[in-house]
Amino acid sequence: MYYSVLDVTPTSEDWIPDYLPTANKLVAKHGGRYLARTASHGQVEGSGSEAALRIVLEWPSKEAAIAFMNDPEYTPHLRARTVGSTSNHYLIEGKDDLF
Repeated sequence: MYYSVLDVTPTSEDWIPDYLPTANKLVAKHGGRYLARTASHGQVEGSGSEAALRIVLEWPSKEAAIAFMNDPEYTPHLRARTVGSTSNHYLIEGKDDLF
């Protein structure tokens, strides 16, 4: 299992109406599912950058997550999100390396 963890702060909202339906469809197409997409979050430890949204997705595999990111239908929407927001995306393997 892999997880995408994103922090996204829109700098423009122009891209959002077209982005959401396409991203929803393509996440499902590649076997992913949203666990959280919310502005309801708070930092409880450390210091770091503020983000308007926190997003967590679950993927069946690393390959599925990468296939979503590389899907030609997603490419223009990813570009729009990148231009219209400050975003960080982390792909995390669901395992415990410290056990």
